[in-house]
Order: sequence, then C-alpha cells, then structure tokens
Amino acid sequence: MLTFVGLGLYDERSVTIEGRDAIRDAEAVFAEFYTSRLVAATVEDLEAYHDVTIQVRDRAGVEQDPEPILEAAETGPAVFLTAGDPTVSTTHVDLRLRAHDRDIETRIVHAPTAQTAASGLTGLQNYRFGKSTTIPFPWAHGADGVPDSVIETIEANRERGLHTLAYLDIKAESAELMDGATAAELLTEHWNGDVLGVVVGRAGSPEPTVKAASLEALSELSFGPPPHMLLIPGDLHPIEVDALAAFGDAPKDQLE
Repeated sequence: MLTFVGLGLYDERSVTIEGRDAIRDAEAVFAEFYTSRLVAATVEDLEAYHDVTIQVRDRAGVEQDPEPILEAAETGPAVFLTAGDPTVSTTHVDLRLRAHDRDIETRIVHAPTAQTAASGLTGLQNYRFGKSTTIPFPWAHGADGVPDSVIETIEANRERGLHTLAYLDIKAESAELMDGATAAELLTEHWNGDVLGVVVGRAGSPEPTVKAASLEALSELSFGPPPHMLLIPGDLHPIEVDALAAFGDAPKDQLE
C-alpha cells in the first residue's frame, strides 16, 4: 500500500488526523519538499512529532528513481508526504500510476492547500479563479523577466474576468524562496504599475499576511518571511471588493 498524505500548510500539527494515523502506521515514510514546504516545521520536527524516520527524496529521486518508494510499498504500508495536498500543485500522478502498474494499492489523504487558503484569506471567490501559474526567478529559466507563458496565462484570465493565483518560485537546493515584492516588481515590467495585486504570506499560519495594492506599491513593501503568493484579481464581485478592503487594506481607488 502506498498512501499519499498531505501535511497541510503550516507546521507538524497541520496534518489531518487520518494523515497522522497513516504516517504512524507506515513501515516506510518518504517525503519531498522541492515543490512546496511547511512554513514552520523542519523534517526533524515532523519526525519527532510522528515518531518516524523520514526519507526525503529530491526531484530526481521521485521522478526518475522511485524504485525505493515502490519497493517499500510492495512489502508493507508506505507513505509519501508533501506539504499542502498531494494532488494539488504538488501533484504526483506519475508516481501513483507507477504504483498502479505494479498492482500496488494506493490511497490519498487530502489536506488544506495554498490555493484554497488564498481564496479564503482574501475573500476572492474560489469558483472565479482561472488557470494558475508560477513565477520563476529570472535566472532559473535562462531569460530576463517573466516567461511569456506566465503573462499569457494572466492576460487570458483577465480577459475572461477571472482571478489568477501565481505561485512563487522555490529553490529547494539553496532554500531560496521568491517574495511577493520581487514577484510584483517583475510583473510591473509587463503592465502598468496601477494593476491591482494581492500578496498572501504564510497561508495556514496563525498570523498570515494579506495586502492588496497596486503592483508598484506591492513591489516596495515587505511581507515578512516567505512563502508568499501573488494574486491578480479579475472582475470583482461587490462582496470581493468589500473583502479586499477589509482583509487586504486595499485602497479605495484600486477597487473602483
């Protein structure tokens, strides 16, 4: 059995009770933190809380060499951990398909995600979001600024009146996380700085940050330690207008 367990968003206690039980019952526990990570828990924190040893796999160790994970799941209960939910953004369908092809039973224990938290914290209605995207560090994709694909996604959503959630780059090797101000500054190179943006910081923590302002204004602010997300709203429902003013301190002129 291979069980995919989402750890939630903040610390070792953010996992669901079902997920906690699956971890403690497993004979082998694997994890990856290159697609996302917990805000306030290290691997050592997780191991101590769940009383297990966790084998952390890098991207190659999951996508190119999953054999240790699959072998463990063939001989007993094994768990594969990700921050957030294992099937949203940090999706590992390929690993699950490989298990399926070897007749290994799989199940998924879901958990809160950055996507749903961003909607809840900002008051932007979840069903009014379009396709999401990721803003990478310029040096990470071999070009200046933001890739065309990111701009095209945001523009397509805006043309339809839909909101865009932009995840910000994480480099597991160097522990470098892009912050909201950097992402806003990168986008000002493509649009007028008056375009409305919303930065969400440390979603899932006891004290998350939500700030709505022009991209230019956001590029000059500090939002505390990452991880951050950047949202570009589309057409706003009156309730969303009120929510951004109340929860994100959005300037009135940005909401008109």
